Amino acid sequence: MSLVSTDTADTLDRSGVVPQGDSPGKRLVSELSPPAAQPAPAKPQAASRFTDDDVAPQKRTKRKSTSHLKAVPGTLAEREALKDAAAEFVTTLDLRQRMNKRQLEAHGRTLLDQMGLEEKYLGFAAVMIGNAVWRKQFLATPFERRLLLLPHCLKHAEGCPAEYDEFGLDCEKCGACSIADYKVTAEKLGYKVLVAEGSPIVLKIIVSGYVDGILGVACLNVLEKAIDKVLVAGVPSYAVPLHSGDCKNTTLDEAWIWEVLDKYEPLTGPGRDSYVPLMRKAESLFESETLDGLVPPPATTGFGAVRQTAEVAREFLAHGGKRFRPFITLAAHDAMTGGAALTAKQEDIEVPASVARAAIAIEAFHKASLAHDDIQDDDEHRYGKPALHVSHGVGRAINFGDWLIGLGYRLLANTADPADGGSPQVSAELTAAMADAHQKLCDGQGAEMAWRAAVSESTADLALEPLDALQVYALKTAPAFEAAMLAGLRLAGEVPQETRDAVSAFARQAGAGFQIRNDLADWRGDEDNKLSAGGDAAALRPTVLLALALKRASREEREAVAAWLSSHDAPALNVGRLRRLFERHDVFQTAETLIDRCRERAVAVAETVEPAPLRDLLLFLSDTLLADDEPVPVKTEHLTTLPIVTVG
Repeated sequence: MSLVSTDTADTLDRSGVVPQGDSPGKRLVSELSPPAAQPAPAKPQAASRFTDDDVAPQKRTKRKSTSHLKAVPGTLAEREALKDAAAEFVTTLDLRQRMNKRQLEAHGRTLLDQMGLEEKYLGFAAVMIGNAVWRKQFLATPFERRLLLLPHCLKHAEGCPAEYDEFGLDCEKCGACSIADYKVTAEKLGYKVLVAEGSPIVLKIIVSGYVDGILGVACLNVLEKAIDKVLVAGVPSYAVPLHSGDCKNTTLDEAWIWEVLDKYEPLTGPGRDSYVPLMRKAESLFESETLDGLVPPPATTGFGAVRQTAEVAREFLAHGGKRFRPFITLAAHDAMTGGAALTAKQEDIEVPASVARAAIAIEAFHKASLAHDDIQDDDEHRYGKPALHVSHGVGRAINFGDWLIGLGYRLLANTADPADGGSPQVSAELTAAMADAHQKLCDGQGAEMAWRAAVSESTADLALEPLDALQVYALKTAPAFEAAMLAGLRLAGEVPQETRDAVSAFARQAGAGFQIRNDLADWRGDEDNKLSAGGDAAALRPTVLLALALKRASREEREAVAAWLSSHDAPALNVGRLRRLFERHDVFQTAETLIDRCRERAVAVAETVEPAPLRDLLLFLSDTLLADDEPVPVKTEHLTTLPIVTVG
């Protein structure tokens, strides 16, 4: 059965951004297919389409590994020489511009060539260049605004009395390892100190406004991922690599920590570009003082039950989530009005009221969809708490979502005032764009539910093509990213059709890749939402992963899947069976490859865009939304909870 009917696809042709007869789903599954012979275009064409080749079975080829690029020089003298050479090398660079991971790696290769060193030291060289780039700005960060991030593998392997909390290892300062030495000194200076693994929690703390700079100790594997999620955001960082990634009995150059830990040097001259202030600004829109000014709270008089809907819905809007969509709106508007926010402090960034209302509206639509999706998908938790339908009942949860939808459209209507940076024409355009995105989301969610209903009635109808699943992603995720971007662009002025087309193509790839990344994350579990690994598979959701497995499975395997899904076996048992099926057919590997292609195509689109601040924003989003993540672990036994912090 097809997830999205031809009739449904045809109703998506009226967006005003894409030509009639060319729906988002159709475009996503056919972009970047080999073109017929034609004259070379005057400008690189940044199309981005999936084909059957993208989801074809792989010949057990592994995703390109970078492990051979993460060697650490064997002696202190060699490490010091590379460190000093990196400091000299960055004096030849323009340090005002943000540096992404690809540029950092390119600079690392150049430095290694100049020094006559082997490629295996690329990861180490990249970290040394990153340190040299950010050293001055990190040292200019006050101690009380710094974070010291230490790896838990530095702890004494045997008999460590410390326990893990939501932020990592809660060190007892027993003196059995070096963690206490660093922690005591840093805390006396005013640092925040975390003993935790991975970068998501760090970026969350940064965006929340607690710290402005990071001194981190980690192996090159962890630092590589931190570069994706932290360095590209423009966070002043200084990293001390561990000598190995063995996660036990590790060593490091301790002098490198002490030479920056207690040093403060005021910055002379301008700082480097950073998206962190805009991220914080987007977060601040939902703080009580700001939100109350744009979304007045309900009256405190009268029948109390009348107020409850607004109170609960506003609370759900104000708390939880990454605020990606509001950030995109603010950043797009800034990009088209000079990009001044990238070098400003959060408190100095002025957001026109109409832009703020549009950003909040987009988040209101998103939160409404979550309230409704949790009911439709029977998810019991959201943001680590009981979902609205669990805590308040299904009927009221639907009503909360409806209230948020109404709020969103009211906020868009209020972008019509020129005094607040809006206009009636822009307000009408944004309302139409959001309505279009809203309908596409419903089409995609409806397709999922229709497929699940059909399969529930007859597991013999397990037909699910990977391209169908990608088409649903194009409907559910991409339109929201596109609408968020368009809101910021349009409130800054007229948007050329060429730019609209590029944003639409970018959103398709970023949205699809983002959703596939979420599918993979489902197989790691989600502690923040109280989800166990493989929850989507157990709930029979039509993901790309399931589609790939069914397409590659033998008839006997498909019959076995149908039997599992129609059985009353424990969900964990079926999840284990599906995991083994996915591993047998390289499904996780293919999904990672699809994300790589989404990222490559999103970057190809971004590099054609003008002006430069908008191009930089799209490149930043491609690095952030589609960043490499931990591979799905191969499991041969039941899943167990590990004491490692992972915040989504």
